[in-house]
Amino acid sequence: MLRQISIIGPGLLGASLSLAAKKHRLAERVVAWSHRAETRANCLAKKICDAVEETPEQAVIGSDLVVLCTPVNTIIPLLEKIQSSLDSDAILTDVGSTKSQICRQAQGIEMKHTAFIGSHPMAGSDQRGMENAHADLFCGATCFVTPLDNAPSDDVQRLVAFWEGIGMQIQITSPEIHDEIVAHISHLPHAIAAVLSKFLGEKNPEWAQFAGGGLRDTTRIASGNPGLWKQIFDQNREEVIRAIEGFEDRLHRFKASLLNEEFSEIQRILQQGKHFRDGLSSQVKNETHG
Repeated sequence: MLRQISIIGPGLLGASLSLAAKKHRLAERVVAWSHRAETRANCLAKKICDAVEETPEQAVIGSDLVVLCTPVNTIIPLLEKIQSSLDSDAILTDVGSTKSQICRQAQGIEMKHTAFIGSHPMAGSDQRGMENAHADLFCGATCFVTPLDNAPSDDVQRLVAFWEGIGMQIQITSPEIHDEIVAHISHLPHAIAAVLSKFLGEKNPEWAQFAGGGLRDTTRIASGNPGLWKQIFDQNREEVIRAIEGFEDRLHRFKASLLNEEFSEIQRILQQGKHFRDGLSSQVKNETHG
């Protein structure tokens, strides 16, 4: 059991993380901070945390583990703000959907005996905010842990033990490989869903009333917060471009098969797509929304 965990940003992920830590008795005390006074008050009122602080600097004092649960563009500025208030043996992590830029910039911030080790729990929901938080959000989902080469192995294992303690399956990899993976399995699907939704939105608006479950399933993730996703695409731009280029090639081949009436090839593509999708049914629990 940790003495204290600090949650910086108790939104859906942060509040769920606090509830999970309390449920599994991983910390004696959970402290939270949000830039909004209303959120801080609700965090206490709903008993999501044990205490709230007025500033992020105050919130991290005395904590063994600090988790930054804010949008990706705010993680490094917050880290610069709290670094002098961290305990010397504290572990610092985040839940951001991109890792390379965050981890490399964090490496350039001087912190006394404090390790920053990136994390990305692949858990989330279409719903946002503390009001939708629950302790089992992470159970059974994958969590990427992305230490740099100089990260202390003991700290990496302590962080892994924490994520395992709330029921997550751990994948340790480099920040760069993480970004390549999520560009394909998370960021590219979101881009496709968003662009498809925009394309259809430019057609006759009456068509929408005829849409069935297939279109809703295909475009569900396009409902994600545009501001948060803009930040994700900005930070993982190069990997997302490579993923789009690979997809464009496959889509072009499909189009060519239609033009050339190569229906056996079309069936082969459809069969391969079905095989991959059927394999996801027993694997995918939740999808992160940044």
